[in-house]
Amino acid sequence: MTASDTDLICAIATPPGEGGVGVIRLSGRGAKTLAQTFVRYELQSRQAQYSRFVADGEVLDDGIVIWFASPNSYTGEDVVELQGHGGPIVQQNLLQALCARGARLARPGEFSERAFLNGKLDLVQAEAVADLIAAKSKLAAKAARSSLQGIFSAQVAGLAARLLNLRVEIEAAIDFPDEDIEILQQAQVRQKLAGLSEDVHTLLRQAEQGRRLSQGLTVALLGEPNVGKSSLLNALAGEEAAIVTAIPGTTRDLLKVDVVIDGMPLRLVDTAGLRESDDAVEQIGIERARQQIYSADRVAVVLAATDLADANDSTLANCIARARAQLGAAADSLSADALHIVINKIDLHEPTLPSVEQSETRLSLVSATEQRGLQEFVAALVNHQSADAEAANFTARARHVQALTRVGSLLQQAQQALGDQAGPELVAEDCQLAHQTLGEIVGTISPDDLLGEIFSSFCIGK
Repeated sequence: MTASDTDLICAIATPPGEGGVGVIRLSGRGAKTLAQTFVRYELQSRQAQYSRFVADGEVLDDGIVIWFASPNSYTGEDVVELQGHGGPIVQQNLLQALCARGARLARPGEFSERAFLNGKLDLVQAEAVADLIAAKSKLAAKAARSSLQGIFSAQVAGLAARLLNLRVEIEAAIDFPDEDIEILQQAQVRQKLAGLSEDVHTLLRQAEQGRRLSQGLTVALLGEPNVGKSSLLNALAGEEAAIVTAIPGTTRDLLKVDVVIDGMPLRLVDTAGLRESDDAVEQIGIERARQQIYSADRVAVVLAATDLADANDSTLANCIARARAQLGAAADSLSADALHIVINKIDLHEPTLPSVEQSETRLSLVSATEQRGLQEFVAALVNHQSADAEAANFTARARHVQALTRVGSLLQQAQQALGDQAGPELVAEDCQLAHQTLGEIVGTISPDDLLGEIFSSFCIGK
């Protein structure tokens, strides 16, 4: 740790605003000595004591003070918590007094960053702290708690240990060719690579479920102009978030609204209507809309019931064909789980689709203007997500998913090189890069810019 990493830092650890209790956290070398100047009693480690908080003869507040001696604290340093009243002025006066006596205000996430740097938490556990604070459902909180307890980290560490052992075997064949070690020709190396690939893929699926649980499900609303995408967004959001007019092409850019439904966070994305256009601005909006097909967790293609008035059009097969035609070539990249068809404007015409239940494609009939069918549509999204959430053993983030995806690709490359008899050096390099990527997940290998990006998203008092 650098000198700045060991500075005496302080911050308000409770939410901003008025409250019954306000906690100020102090961490670093000399935390006890500084806190001792504010209180009347000799501080004892891990013992709560009541005292007035006095500076320059003035009583700033009163409450409970607790000293956590290093290394048995959240950050691994000496930590003192002043638990007084939750008034903003009272807390600011205490902070100013602390800073006047040698402390400095903590950066966002600096307490958790120090816990990581001091070996109290690995990087996944540190991120789980923020996920636990931000959890919007019981399932998300439970999964974040599992990550904080090291469930995810242990699985990553187990894979890393197995990969390290395999690297030792492979590199022995390179370093000691005179010993006639033909490890790369042995079936066990091939089997170990295959087993690692399979287990990485399993962990990747779990991490993706954990990411959706903690960060929410992104639902993109796509379709032709004037099918009611913006009206549907407004109805689900419960506010006039999007402009709605009878003029086709009103929506020119992405409009994102975050909602929580039945404890499940959803990000709804309204998009420009899919059509041919000579308008340069609208063309950009349409291209951004099509990009959502690849980035969203669910793609809800909105059709207008009035376009299905003919009996031949009002069939499930035709609805699916229309939806996929609007998505174009990108439709092939969507799984059956990711595609959801929404037939809007059933107040004007309600098509009969008798075989919906037998289809793998999810389909909902709604009227955004009359608020009909919305609960069923949302239930289909939330229940589907809840099924994934129930299987999520821990929370994860996009960077974890990306890293595991890269590990899987590198292991596949290693298997390919082994099959092509390309030489042990290529197999060893792929395994080394995969091992390094696993290390980046938990922070055993972490560039400084990655750490800065992660901890800057934390609240000040964490």
